[in-house]
Amino acid sequence: MTAPIRFPRFFVTSPAPCPYLPGKSERKVFTELRGDNADELNEALGRIGFRRSQTVAYRPSCLDCHACVSVRVVAKEFRPSSSQKRTLKANDDLIATECRPWATAEQFELLQKYLAARHPGGGMTQMEESDFADMVEHTSVTSYVIEYREPGIGTEPGRLVGACLTDYQGDGLSMIYSFYDPEHGDRAGLGNYIILDHIRRAADNGLPFVYLGYWVEGAERMQYKVRYRPLERLTRGGWERMPDAEQKQLIAAATAPRAKRRDDPLPAKDGLAAEYKVDD
Repeated sequence: MTAPIRFPRFFVTSPAPCPYLPGKSERKVFTELRGDNADELNEALGRIGFRRSQTVAYRPSCLDCHACVSVRVVAKEFRPSSSQKRTLKANDDLIATECRPWATAEQFELLQKYLAARHPGGGMTQMEESDFADMVEHTSVTSYVIEYREPGIGTEPGRLVGACLTDYQGDGLSMIYSFYDPEHGDRAGLGNYIILDHIRRAADNGLPFVYLGYWVEGAERMQYKVRYRPLERLTRGGWERMPDAEQKQLIAAATAPRAKRRDDPLPAKDGLAAEYKVDD
């Protein structure tokens, strides 16, 4: 009797410098997502902390560190804070459209502007348009690009100010990679707005969770994820809700005034699958 889903083969990357914690190295375990059951496999792996990059699912497998923690927002129970309500009000005129995973020159131009401002010198700043097309279009699962545009004039579409590559899973939305106009003076918090819209979108569709990827305590640019309550994190015993008192302390630390703070929703390293190579 043939099993309905072929058990995947898993591979491990070579150690590389950690992009989040200085002096640490990272290693990942990964498998390929392909075949008729790619959606089911991606969902099953997502529930145990894997993330998707093109046709690969991966998760950290570091030898001496367990700082990367998978987190997800409980969409139905989410209640925006005062600052999040202001972000929603300031940007709720934006028109969000689910587009098939097909890269456009307009999206790539916005991505380049985002990377230049938020990740100067990072590896993704060297992306060519073909690399971006691979990032968006090479998928074997149910995925969309959700575009955020300002209101247009007549039948003309408005200016593209944000976008998010999003996977639709049976238990929620997985935000794979988002980017936005980082220098739009009239629209504060665009990155946060994209997350808030995903939470609202999940709740409206009866989906329990919004997966935000990995939270890394001690990495400043990852602390925005603790601002969304209630938050669940993946532990050795399964998914557990972060205690309210602990999350309040983390939010206070994350929102404390600091020099040159940046609203940076998703780290650049989640974008490309070039590091995942399988030698047959």
